[in-house]
Amino acid sequence: MGLQQIRGGKGSRLKVGAWVLATALAMGLGTTLVQNRTPASPDGFSGSSANSVALAALPPQGRDVMAQIREGGPFRYEKDGTVFGNRERLLPGQTRGYYREYTVPTPGLSHRGARRIVCGGQQPREPEMCFYTEDHYSSFRLIVQ
Repeated sequence: MGLQQIRGGKGSRLKVGAWVLATALAMGLGTTLVQNRTPASPDGFSGSSANSVALAALPPQGRDVMAQIREGGPFRYEKDGTVFGNRERLLPGQTRGYYREYTVPTPGLSHRGARRIVCGGQQPREPEMCFYTEDHYSSFRLIVQ
């Protein structure tokens, strides 16, 4: 702010005050929007090419895990088949216990890695929908036949 603005009188102070208020409101609104991210709707995964992946396009390990899910196991990792809480709220909102997670092994890693399949439904062997993530829950793609 220049010396003329400081000496400019009441009009200049009002402009500065309005600018400060507008900036504060914009910052607060931006924070609120990020913190209150709404859950994804089922329509957000309705097969749009940007949010889906064909079963045949999954890595071979992912196709194997999908077969294991339908067979009820056995699974390689103890955590496989456990409840996925959807804390990131990127999947369609459902009641707790609806989603289960499964590890998609990554060749060359000695740990679970970042790849997962998360399936939802009341019958684990017959999921209503499954999602693939290769970045440890940062993004999901609906698996389509």
